[in-house]
Amino acid sequence: MQAHHVRISTFIHGTENEDKVLEALGTFIPEEIPDDDVDFEILETEGYFGNPIKVINLEIKKARHVRAFLRHFKMLLGEENKKYLLEHLNEKIDEEGVFYVRFNKQKAYLGEAHVDEGEDVIQIRIKVKAFPMKKESVVKAVEEWLKE
Repeated sequence: MQAHHVRISTFIHGTENEDKVLEALGTFIPEEIPDDDVDFEILETEGYFGNPIKVINLEIKKARHVRAFLRHFKMLLGEENKKYLLEHLNEKIDEEGVFYVRFNKQKAYLGEAHVDEGEDVIQIRIKVKAFPMKKESVVKAVEEWLKE
């Protein structure tokens, strides 16, 4: 599978330790990608009740780093996560060819990748390259990639 770019995002709530959340994000970034080649952004906002929330956005754009990310990501998944994603693949890919996967933030802090549909997650969005650029083509490309 090939991809144009990868975006990773999460929230840091006022009750969370920012360093621990950043460490959890680091689980998904391969060591061979230099920090300078990851676009990193922190937005500060407020929750519904005025509580402070930081939104963390990371983006990997360079082709060689995207390939390194995909290798690392696939290795992290493990068989159980792959099986789950294959069963739910159609709902994990949008009409624009973006593959969405959410991971449990607490487990990511422990270095584990566990697909999760909850609220407290790290979201990974992979803009898949497929021809023709139709949802069906992307689903097929991701399916083949997960099965190989």
